[in-house]
Amino acid sequence: MTGRNQSIISEFLLLGLPIQPEHQNLFYALFLSMYLITVLGNLIIIILIRLDSHLHTPMYLFLSNLSFSDLCFSSVTIPKLLQNMQSQVPSIPYAGCLTQMYFFLFFGDLESFLLVAMAYDSYVAICFPLHYTTIMSFKLCLSLVVLSWVLTMLHALLHTLLMARVSFCVENMIPHFFCDLSAVLKLACSESHVNELVIFIIGGPVVVFPFLLIIVSYARIVSSILKVPSSRGIHKAFSTCGSHISMVSLFFGTIIGLYLCPSANNSTVKETIMALMYTVVTPMLNPFIYSLRNRDMKGALRRVLCKKKSFCV
Repeated sequence: MTGRNQSIISEFLLLGLPIQPEHQNLFYALFLSMYLITVLGNLIIIILIRLDSHLHTPMYLFLSNLSFSDLCFSSVTIPKLLQNMQSQVPSIPYAGCLTQMYFFLFFGDLESFLLVAMAYDSYVAICFPLHYTTIMSFKLCLSLVVLSWVLTMLHALLHTLLMARVSFCVENMIPHFFCDLSAVLKLACSESHVNELVIFIIGGPVVVFPFLLIIVSYARIVSSILKVPSSRGIHKAFSTCGSHISMVSLFFGTIIGLYLCPSANNSTVKETIMALMYTVVTPMLNPFIYSLRNRDMKGALRRVLCKKKSFCV
């Protein structure tokens, strides 16, 4: 009887951001600018690391993958958001919704795993500088990158396949600007306890464990730095670690607050703003925090530009 009352949903309606019509163009320009900065910043990093042999090190192997992940992560949601802001009917096909959900989970998880690898790399470089090249071998670094890609791919695929077996009835309005896993699951009119159980059992550790590993790594780094009586080294390391920790806290803090510790009075507006922080702001700021203000990256940019200039002459 339940099956007869169910209808096949061919598309979902994304309600988007709670923006007044008179402010629509302003926010469109803002998000477009942020997206272009994200794309440009991450592309510069990927190209520089590719072209400059001085940057073919473990740290920059992780950075190039992080930049690619940031570029794709923002591209999963922002172009569709911009399109819907200019559309009278902000819809997304059912298949498109599942596809967006898969890549959102994939690149979001990939970013957290790569941040763990980068934190470990920094830990080894500062705490065991004499053994750095031995510990962070090319084989280990490549294994960490491949493992990150494979685990996140499987995790995203699991959630997407479980979502594909859920039935949806008449209600198809998603109070979000993208096909968020929990928001879509609330529209289900069939049994979804398995999905919720998997989110609790697997989703939690996928977010919490990387965050704890990063915090432990930086705690060990800070502890190691304080043992060395060098004010210059302490200032440099703390400025680097401080900026890294702030970005990690912004990324993981909003995700944990939104998905793992939801409060009863969390409004849709509050949830949307928190989602914007890790889907739009973090991918835009990561290139500046991790790379573009780095001395090696500036040197690489100078060498590439000088090489190109001499080649043109």
